Amino acid sequence: MARGSKEAERAELHKTIWKMANELRGSVDGWDFKSYVLGLLFYRFISENLTVYLNKGEREAGNTDFDYAKITDDEAEFGRADTVQEKGFYILPSELFANVRAKAETDENLNETLERVFKNSEGSAVGTPSEDDLKGLFDDLDVNSNKLGPTVADCNKKLARLLNAIGDMQLGVDEGTQIDTFGDAYEYLMNMYASQAGKSGGEFFTPQEVSELLARITVVGKTEVDGVYDPACGSGSLLLQFAKVLGERNVHRGFFGQEINLTTYNLARINMFLHGINYEKFDLAHGDTLTNPAHWDDEPFEAIVSNPPYSIHWEGKNNPLLINDERFAPAGVLAPPSKADLAFTMHILSWLSTDGTAAIVEFPGVLYRGGAERKIRKYLVDNNYVDTVIQLPSNLFFGTTIATCIIVLKKSKRDNGIQFIDASDQFEHSGNQNKLTTDNRQQILDWYTQRKDVEHRTKLVQNSEIGENEYNIAVSSYVQPEDTSEHIDIHELNQRIDEIVKREQALRTQIDAIVADLEGSA
Repeated sequence: MARGSKEAERAELHKTIWKMANELRGSVDGWDFKSYVLGLLFYRFISENLTVYLNKGEREAGNTDFDYAKITDDEAEFGRADTVQEKGFYILPSELFANVRAKAETDENLNETLERVFKNSEGSAVGTPSEDDLKGLFDDLDVNSNKLGPTVADCNKKLARLLNAIGDMQLGVDEGTQIDTFGDAYEYLMNMYASQAGKSGGEFFTPQEVSELLARITVVGKTEVDGVYDPACGSGSLLLQFAKVLGERNVHRGFFGQEINLTTYNLARINMFLHGINYEKFDLAHGDTLTNPAHWDDEPFEAIVSNPPYSIHWEGKNNPLLINDERFAPAGVLAPPSKADLAFTMHILSWLSTDGTAAIVEFPGVLYRGGAERKIRKYLVDNNYVDTVIQLPSNLFFGTTIATCIIVLKKSKRDNGIQFIDASDQFEHSGNQNKLTTDNRQQILDWYTQRKDVEHRTKLVQNSEIGENEYNIAVSSYVQPEDTSEHIDIHELNQRIDEIVKREQALRTQIDAIVADLEGSA
């Protein structure tokens, strides 16, 4: 298919999704309604994904007319164990999305049917290696909520409309395109809900173009990595960029992350499945990374990306055990209880492999604030861990217009300095947000990889000089913006003013003379 045709289809799909999501939600708040749209989209995906997988296997074995959706549940039971081992889950034919949808409008107990389907789908993984990856995935999809309608009948009517709308989406059913279209639809929906929800949306979704830039920074010069990690993974959008940049097979140990918000954690796991990352290739955990990290047995990681929450509260010095935690102890001080930003930074550094790279989106205050944060920056700079600081444009993220930055960490650098890059004008305005275009991202990567001074753009500064400047690592302290104001010659300006004053005085003299003549002849 031609690129233009494919993009046109994609745009049409997005238009359909937008219309469907807004028309069907009715009085339900968009942020709440996302659980229904995203959850049922996932239900359709795993149903079709499983059907395609089983049909392909049977047909390759010679059973050319086999259709899993049309066999009985009893017949399907014979393949359960092997399928769960391979796919991580199982859905009986009667509980497939297509079959439930076909009866939805006449099913007076549709809410109960869906509740049973979701319970059985998750239950199919109990006692298997995929149990943790499936458990609770449908918890946020409350099919009995009065948000959908005041009566069971109203609730079921809306659920049936949702099933039909999602079932009508042209998402493809063959194994080659299904993952691309489902994943794209899911990302579009998350982007849509994040933009509508403002600050709350920004907490779980990093714009794709920023995610891609972070991933590319961490894999410069590499075609494969051992493992990738995000300690505040949100909906998983940053981690999934590695599958796009390198290819899923070139992320050898897989995708690791942790998320403190339960709903967002569920979104991240769904997102992995929808992008074709099977259960054995990702390990996402629910919990507080700073006080209860889940991947002690998996670190270190060769590539770490993160957009941690800005300046949130954490236990810090109020927990006497944390100062002895091997992640934070080397700096000799903990990040302030009211600002956990550099606690995430220290955690990331601790779990970064010797040959690895970390790219972290940071709130600008961490670059120059004093107190404990200055002491942590001193540790980072004196030990030559800070590789690059990149000033980003403002208004890139949902919920904040603040111009954030990227801090790049490495444990094995080729010099004893920090590269500062001013990319604050590298954006294109789109709607209410600024966006990093393909050219913008490439320009930033070029500056990053070339690591040489470019006037008004980049500067490599020795660590000793930074120490003399109170360990301030704000880009504006080292890269001077270009003076775009008009140059004015003050001497020439004064001369012109003198001439104007003289002309004004001569004009006044002429006017006085004319007035005198008129008065004399009166």
